[in-house]
Amino acid sequence: METLANLGDGFAIAITWQNLLLALLGCFLGTIMGALPGLGPSNGVAILIPLAFTMGLGATPSLILLTSVYYGAMYGGRISSILLNIPGDEPAMMTCLDGYPMAKKGLAGEALSLSGIASFVGAFFATWGLILLAPQLVKIALLFGPAEYFALFALAFMTLGGVSSTNQAKSAFAAALGLGLATIGVDTQTGVPRFTFGEVHLYDGLDFLVAIVGLFALSEVFIFLENRHGGSDAEGKKMVIGKLYPPMSMIKQTTPTMLRTSFLGFIAGVLPGAGASLGSFISYSMEKRLVDKEGTFGTGDPRGVAAPEAGNNAAAGGALVPMLALGVPGSGTTAVLLAVLLALNITPGPLLFTQNPDVVWGLIAALFIANFMLLAMNIPMVGLFTRVLMIPSRILMPIVAMVSFVGIYGISGSTFDLLVMIGFGVMGWGLRKLDVPLVPIILGTLLGNAMENNLRRAVTIDNGDWWTLIDSPLSLGLWAVAIIGFILPLIFGARVKAKMRQRRDEEGAISD
Repeated sequence: METLANLGDGFAIAITWQNLLLALLGCFLGTIMGALPGLGPSNGVAILIPLAFTMGLGATPSLILLTSVYYGAMYGGRISSILLNIPGDEPAMMTCLDGYPMAKKGLAGEALSLSGIASFVGAFFATWGLILLAPQLVKIALLFGPAEYFALFALAFMTLGGVSSTNQAKSAFAAALGLGLATIGVDTQTGVPRFTFGEVHLYDGLDFLVAIVGLFALSEVFIFLENRHGGSDAEGKKMVIGKLYPPMSMIKQTTPTMLRTSFLGFIAGVLPGAGASLGSFISYSMEKRLVDKEGTFGTGDPRGVAAPEAGNNAAAGGALVPMLALGVPGSGTTAVLLAVLLALNITPGPLLFTQNPDVVWGLIAALFIANFMLLAMNIPMVGLFTRVLMIPSRILMPIVAMVSFVGIYGISGSTFDLLVMIGFGVMGWGLRKLDVPLVPIILGTLLGNAMENNLRRAVTIDNGDWWTLIDSPLSLGLWAVAIIGFILPLIFGARVKAKMRQRRDEEGAISD
């Protein structure tokens, strides 16, 4: 009953004209950014962070806007997957396998609407899972001391690559780089400047919002400048939507699939580092093994569209659980949202639910509202969102750059921050060319100081005894999971990634 009362308070906060309009704006912009190939939810949220701060929004409205963008981008990724066989982002890759064949059969509208319904079911299930699971995690987190928190942060870094990681060594390098960047500034315990090189602007350390916008948004602009083609990949392609609403028989056929894969996707999202990509892949693979008796998956089976869409949207919601309850992001986009919370002087973790209940429950209520908005918006407005795919990159990328520069300058009023942002953009461009993931860098920058402080505190409390880090059953368990999470991708990661690519190449090759 207490949970329902808290949720009721959250709806009272969320149902204001400002918050409803922000949720609607976030859903609309998120769907557009998800539909555009290459942007995806992480970039979409990063690009709009400056907008939230320059508008002077408080903590709850800012999170409502950005999480609505997050959910909207997860919805929008399916549009280019189904119509063009080009995933809007990696989680939407599996949707290509049956979505594009359905479009070639003249069922594009039905596939888009069905994927929207599946996305709604997955996100709705995940939001209820967030309500039920996050408070329970909070109770466990109250048992944590400095040693346990250090082990938890280590767990986040060691499992960040996930089973679908392309290269665990590159993920480890990126995490180390992020931790190194976190040491820049004045040491909070000794007052000694570290790696500032006499530059007073660096005494407070690097602003992680500047780092995020540079690494994600500006690097995208640099990638475009390097590979400019004069327009988007979708230009010149004729898109036939056809009938918009799927028949009831199709919805009835796919309902069990949506329910099963929502559960699988949510579990994948809660696991640190797994994220929506693994949720989508597991959902599709398990459903194919379970129900594909006639071998229709990959040829335009509606269940092959519903499974990955429900799975990846449930995983997106599941990734919010460890971020809110433990302060450890479960995916790249939640790492960006974590930076927003920290910038607003709100510390995610076990005390968040008691110290800032209005933020937590207002956000959860807004997720429900945004989910219904997305369902109502995505089916009748499919035609509008598909036209977004025709926007040339030569128009889109200058807008991204403008929002980045104006937004960051509006936040800090410092030209030095603009130079730092450009530096991070160049670094992100170079790292992306080397296939080094950017999310571990952001996570290292965000959690580095907290990780260092907990390590120092734990060792100091035990008079310099480093064995204190493995002195409790809880910390031992966290270290065991961290080590297993680091080793498993080395054993199975290449195999899982190869299967994902093989299915994408084999069944997606029909576009040629």
